[in-house]
Amino acid sequence: MKNSSKPTLAVLALAVILTWSCGGGSDGAPPLVTPPAPSATTIVAAGDIAQCGAAPAEASAAALTAKLVTSQDSLALTLGDTTYPVGALTEFVNCFNPTWGAFKDKIRPAPGNHEYMTPNAEGYYTYFGVQAGPDRRGYYSYDFAGWHFISLNSNVEAGPGSAQYTWLAADLAASKSASCTVADWHTPVFSSGRHGSLEQMKDIFQLLQTSGADIVLSGHDHIYERFAPQRADGTLDNARGIRAFVVGTGGASLYELRATLPNSEFRDNTHHGVLRLTLRSGGYSWQFVAVGGAVLDSGSANCNL
Repeated sequence: MKNSSKPTLAVLALAVILTWSCGGGSDGAPPLVTPPAPSATTIVAAGDIAQCGAAPAEASAAALTAKLVTSQDSLALTLGDTTYPVGALTEFVNCFNPTWGAFKDKIRPAPGNHEYMTPNAEGYYTYFGVQAGPDRRGYYSYDFAGWHFISLNSNVEAGPGSAQYTWLAADLAASKSASCTVADWHTPVFSSGRHGSLEQMKDIFQLLQTSGADIVLSGHDHIYERFAPQRADGTLDNARGIRAFVVGTGGASLYELRATLPNSEFRDNTHHGVLRLTLRSGGYSWQFVAVGGAVLDSGSANCNL
């Protein structure tokens, strides 16, 4: 074998991995520095992001959606299928890192099904490290700017009695300081897109709803869709329902829309973009911002009491 001074792929991969200091919350989530009681803070969210194929990363749609994330956005929630086609570490290094990796320190990720096409989602957990939560289980929580954030894993068991469900029940019971709650994971419980509504996280949705959570964010269907507040059975509930968003518009090829579900209030399958949430004590507003900067959907609501 020839000797070479060039770094190996493994070395290059490790070079892009951000190392966090030890510590953080009691759950082992990455440490966060909460700003001093802002009147409002903005976060962005999108899933189904880095799809480069044979093209360079700078030519991908992920490069365009990355430009929508500003220095004023405090966090970026990635909603799974972070890279394509199989979530390999090389895809993170060569496609995701040159685009959304520009603000990696802001990212709080959730895994998608494409990450698990690499055994044990090795590429995902290696790239994000402790940002992906403790023990490579794919779920974790944290408090930020007066809100409680929960990131879950729709690729593992989530029904009553499962480790994830039991953990979530305990987490919700212990979370008393935050005024509002947002949860995210990959596969949507409600969607009018190609994949449609999926049952995997329905019990989780029910648990969140009965506990008073406010927002659920998902990807998987490569569309944008917003629902009115509802329960896990699809019943409209403006007083105590969860407002669900599908934001699979981070850069992967877009999908067709199918039959519109009850309580679906807005749908778009022709634009890549991000959801920007402005969070305040007791309420929030939203904007779906398309590549180029146009706001296609917006509104505001109070949190559940």
